Amino acid sequence: MNRAFLSFSKSLSIIALAASSLVSVASANDAAHAAKPAKADPAKGDALYTNGDAARGIVACVSCHGAAGNSTISVNPKLSGQHEAYLVKQLTDFTTPARNNAVMTTFAKLMTADDMKNVAAFLATQKPKAGAAKNKETVNLGQTIYRAGIAEKNVAACAGCHSPNGAGIPAQFPRIAGQHQDYTIAQLTAFKTGVRKNSPQMVTLAKRMSDDEIKAVSDYIAGLK
Repeated sequence: MNRAFLSFSKSLSIIALAASSLVSVASANDAAHAAKPAKADPAKGDALYTNGDAARGIVACVSCHGAAGNSTISVNPKLSGQHEAYLVKQLTDFTTPARNNAVMTTFAKLMTADDMKNVAAFLATQKPKAGAAKNKETVNLGQTIYRAGIAEKNVAACAGCHSPNGAGIPAQFPRIAGQHQDYTIAQLTAFKTGVRKNSPQMVTLAKRMSDDEIKAVSDYIAGLK
């Protein structure tokens, strides 16, 4: 075997190796591109929220949560202006035992991940309507719990996570300002009894609160702007 042939063979090996590397890089780039999540589309979210999708059995969200997410039914939460990431998490949680709800679990399981992101993106851009506290006799207690917590029960101040004005912290803690009293009472009670399990922190805190304390702080929250 002469030197020329050996040199030629070596060159072919180098070329083949280089080609293989290029193919691998291209495949990796293609895979990364394919795995990149689609950007949320608020317009599609608006359409699904407002009209539903009869072909898939998804009822219009507006029928329970009101125009632009401003629910007028006290047991159904206001969703307008809610943080996008928080809404996506809750819709996802409804498909698990952590937050089982006869109505929402059914519809959430019919939604795709893109549906959830789109609806959440739409609601996050909507303007919330203000609520109001109703019980003047407990407003001071509610304010104290919200701003300072209940020291003797080791209940942290709500404001620490949900902010002084109830705006929450995007992607971590929800906006709760102006939320219906009845809905907030129901959720704190669900945390307290273990019916709702998708926030260990809230389960712990709610279990330390009395029913009267839950009602008082829920009423105070309704009046936050």
